[in-house]
Amino acid sequence: MPEGSAERSVERTLGHLRTIDGFEQVPAQPAAPLTLEDLYRTHRMRLVRLAILLVDEPATAEDVVQEAFTGLYRNWGKLRDAAAAVGYLRTAVVNGSRSVLRRRKTAREYVPPHAVNARSAESLAMLSSEHQAVVSALSKLPPRQREVLVLRYYGGLSEAEISEAAGISKGTVKSTASRALESLQKAMSG
Repeated sequence: MPEGSAERSVERTLGHLRTIDGFEQVPAQPAAPLTLEDLYRTHRMRLVRLAILLVDEPATAEDVVQEAFTGLYRNWGKLRDAAAAVGYLRTAVVNGSRSVLRRRKTAREYVPPHAVNARSAESLAMLSSEHQAVVSALSKLPPRQREVLVLRYYGGLSEAEISEAAGISKGTVKSTASRALESLQKAMSG
């Protein structure tokens, strides 16, 4: 696989999934203040899909997102604005996903992602064999590397936003992304 093609493949695949999942159709901010119900209705499914890419299990991903919304509800009065609420939710989903993976490893229950893809049959049917290979290779990356690539290419976040959501420095985001793309390159060419 030529150098740089892993990044293009990841970008194409996760960008394709983002389009399928409706990430490009974010509604304009309403004039009235957002309620927790508005945030739930607007962002829940995107956050579930993000969590699925991080934890590989739809039911667990839904639990992670539900916990994030529960935490937001408990801290609703302390928020600055709706943008802070979305950032809070994204960070809570990333941290919740990390906790799930840590618990799996600690309890020795963690099983590497299985051959059955956690995505829906419809979205799988829309993926080419190249895209399926990228998703498969992505699931074999260490959790931090997978987080950074998913947040960048699926979530469409900048390095600064990834840094905030993942709780790591911008430099760590860059180096982690670089190592992850190298690993993907090797996995897909070998």
